[in-house]
Amino acid sequence: METRRILVAEDDRTLAETLAYNLKSEGYEASIARTGLDAITLARSQEPDLLLLDIMLPEMDGFEVCRTVRSSSSVPIIMLTARDDEVDRVLGLELGADDYVVKPFSLRELLARIRAALRRVELNNNAGASIEPIEADSIEIRPGSRSVYREGVSVHLLPREFDLLLHLMRNRGLVLTREQLLETIWGHDYLGEARTVDVHVRRLRVKIEQDPSDPRLIRTVYGVGYTFEDSGRRDHDTRAL
Repeated sequence: METRRILVAEDDRTLAETLAYNLKSEGYEASIARTGLDAITLARSQEPDLLLLDIMLPEMDGFEVCRTVRSSSSVPIIMLTARDDEVDRVLGLELGADDYVVKPFSLRELLARIRAALRRVELNNNAGASIEPIEADSIEIRPGSRSVYREGVSVHLLPREFDLLLHLMRNRGLVLTREQLLETIWGHDYLGEARTVDVHVRRLRVKIEQDPSDPRLIRTVYGVGYTFEDSGRRDHDTRAL
């Protein structure tokens, strides 16, 4: 199996070197970036399989790095934050991060999250390329090429956004709870919270709904979860987040 490459973007020298050492001990290749600009440069030149990204970086903070990297890459991003602040977590997810870990964290927890993120990528890459496209209203999703079209125009989705939309469309008409979606899309070993689903649904609505404030495709079933409807019917007690 090819060795996975992990880029550690962390300005604390001791922590960065400790992380790199332990990652190498687990069989990964590891490199270090100590500034935001270095992180972007190395992410482009090395094309890592995963990016560990500290929020508080010199020259450019982790949020801006995440935004920049995500504009051209679907590499899994796990953000490291020293504050257990919901605003930071939600903003990171909004910008395209796949997961977050609050400092201080255990190495065991971090390694579990890394393995889960890499496993999701592998499962997605191994999905059959021959799977037929799915169409509903103005949306067409092509699982093989992981592409989405709205009224014939390509829509750029981040990896988890695509996975979420695909699962909703494959189960259209069914109400799926946040917990079900979290386990299916992020994996049973994901240690995050259901709020992650809400953030990704909100981003999806902006990209595929004609009016995100009055969603007709991805509907909220109040107190339960979400459903994808390919008609304008309002069969459930729904409301937008």
